[in-house]
Amino acid sequence: MRPITPIVSLLLGVLCSGLSLAADKKETPKTEAKEPVSREKIVTIDGKKIEYTATTAEMILRDEKGEETARIFHVSYTRKGVTDYSKRPVLFAFNGGPGSSAIWLHLGALGPQIIPTSEDGTEALNPPITVQDNPYSILDVTDLVFIDPVSTGLSRATDSEKKKNFHGVKKDLDSMADFIRLWTTNNKRWSSPKYILGESYGALRAAGLAEKVDQRYGMQLNGVILLSGLLDYRTVSPSQGNDLAYTSFLPSLTATAHFHGKIQGDRDKLAQEASEWAAGPYRSALHRGHTLDQKTKQATAEKLAYFTGLPSDWILKNHLRIPNYKFRKELLRSDSKTLGRFDGRVAWDAMDSSTEYPSYDPSYSIVYGPIATAMLDYLSTGLGWKDERVYEVLTNKVHPWDWDADNEYVNLSDSLAEALMHNPKLRVLIQCGYTDLATPPAGILYSVDHMLLPPARRANISVKWYEAGHMFYLNQPDLEKMRTDLVDFITTQVE
Repeated sequence: MRPITPIVSLLLGVLCSGLSLAADKKETPKTEAKEPVSREKIVTIDGKKIEYTATTAEMILRDEKGEETARIFHVSYTRKGVTDYSKRPVLFAFNGGPGSSAIWLHLGALGPQIIPTSEDGTEALNPPITVQDNPYSILDVTDLVFIDPVSTGLSRATDSEKKKNFHGVKKDLDSMADFIRLWTTNNKRWSSPKYILGESYGALRAAGLAEKVDQRYGMQLNGVILLSGLLDYRTVSPSQGNDLAYTSFLPSLTATAHFHGKIQGDRDKLAQEASEWAAGPYRSALHRGHTLDQKTKQATAEKLAYFTGLPSDWILKNHLRIPNYKFRKELLRSDSKTLGRFDGRVAWDAMDSSTEYPSYDPSYSIVYGPIATAMLDYLSTGLGWKDERVYEVLTNKVHPWDWDADNEYVNLSDSLAEALMHNPKLRVLIQCGYTDLATPPAGILYSVDHMLLPPARRANISVKWYEAGHMFYLNQPDLEKMRTDLVDFITTQVE
């Protein structure tokens, strides 16, 4: 396990629960912007001591009239002793929601300080949790900037009337792109290789930003990393007439059922078989709707039982469609267990075994308290940032969110494709967790497979797999593999 070392000092993913870290107080920024706070620190990564500067600050955004509209809270980590910034990459990281701060990637995976977890990330540890050195940070190969979008973390619009100017797909892209431009300018990093990493909805944001910063500012990125993400909401949002999500979730259901011993065999082969069957016979069967003949219906139910471990008669009663929330409640119903949405490996006691809806997500419960407590301690004690406002870990204050998609699903696959076409050297890394029941990997892979790209551009896209779910980095082996994959990605250039 990651040892619990008290030191003074991250699916889908994703949900907007309105949870925060303290009693709600004044939400508008003070008249005077807080001065940035810097701390000089050392961390050991890959056996080497890395000296770095941690800078906590607010970035003021202004409209075309020069009037302040918002302040974006962020924490930057820059390696000391760098003489040639044209060779020193910088990576901008954020989570999703909409409504999530960057806390999960910051203290869960990438930052030089990290929260401890059990070895596989499925067991709770005794509170309170504080951060410890992260030997798997990527600060040795790239500077890091963790960004809290407006209304999350400590980022705020100047006043309540201006909030609506940031709470929407396009509005969010505008403000985040402006932040990246300003940070790059203020820190004299236009000559540096630049990367964007987004998790969950953050992946959709990253896809939009890849095109936005290119077309608006001429900033060509070196790489985009999509972690446990989605590009097209059709792949995760089933509805009458839209069965794509059921086929997208199936491989993740298979991997989860295998983890809990409900199906047997080679996990990777089963997941691949489920993916291929879902894209062919299963999708075809669902497409036929009520015209599907009884023989095919029965055969489809039996095949679904083979892939999920659920009874075929239960599957028939559910019209061959397995919503992820029902699967989470049904798979271990006999054991009175509920599965996690962010990570199907996590199984805790069900509050009410008679219902078909999970009353909570144990894979969220396992990390929220530890990471929230650790962040509050780290902000004041580790980073030296004094602030009485609420740090919004995951909030519903961004709603109503303007989806900019009248009578259609949000889909930013085209934005990523456009970015790849405009920038032949742009590389994309997609990171997938097998037991992610929030944003199933098959969904984003479907989106990428359907982007219109020539072979040369498609060759710039790579996929890496991890054992756990949405926040797979909470699993110790996945955290180690994630570092290896990211270092390889950042240090490799397109020929």
